[in-house]
Amino acid sequence: MLSSYYTIKEAGTHEIIIQKSRFIGYVARVTSEEEAQAFIQSIKKKHFDATHNCSAYMIGDHNQIQKANDDGEPSGTAGVPILEVLKKQNLKDTAVVVTRYFGGIKLGAGGLIRAYSSSTSETIKHTGIVERALVNVEVVTIEYPLLGKMENQLRQEKYTIEKIEYREHVEIYVHVPVDNNEFHTQIIEWTNDQAKVHNHEQKYIELNVAYKQNERI
Repeated sequence: MLSSYYTIKEAGTHEIIIQKSRFIGYVARVTSEEEAQAFIQSIKKKHFDATHNCSAYMIGDHNQIQKANDDGEPSGTAGVPILEVLKKQNLKDTAVVVTRYFGGIKLGAGGLIRAYSSSTSETIKHTGIVERALVNVEVVTIEYPLLGKMENQLRQEKYTIEKIEYREHVEIYVHVPVDNNEFHTQIIEWTNDQAKVHNHEQKYIELNVAYKQNERI
């Protein structure tokens, strides 16, 4: 599993007009080729009367699955530009469909490439991107008198507390980066070895990503 990766924040859509043609971008998070194809077919059904429904997707930890479809546009002017945006943004598990309603003005090969690239970029920008980071969810078990001190220490060290369970003892669920090798030692030091720690699970959490002029910062 990757320690972190980028993907879209949520499914969304955004429309732009270029030389009287409507370009309607759709993005969705997908984890298999079957999901990607189902998403593409749903957009094609929705816009059955469109001039073109061009698409691309990139799936897998190492981008093992990459597909692009021009759907009737000149070869290499639609699907590949969409896919290139996904590669440039380094987005995984993402599918895009750009629907075009022809406005009567031909754009030429270069114009089409720019139009499909722009539509994809603007849709992604409009929808947003998240970084999914792999963390260990560690459970710290302590006595109640230590709770205040433990919460303060965790927050000072920028750890995220997922939840606190109030049982016979207090159980604090903490997100710890997978490359962190200090957490258990820190807990021992903070509590004078009066706490127990065990790993509950490993999972991805989502972090928002800022944008500036279509580039991640």
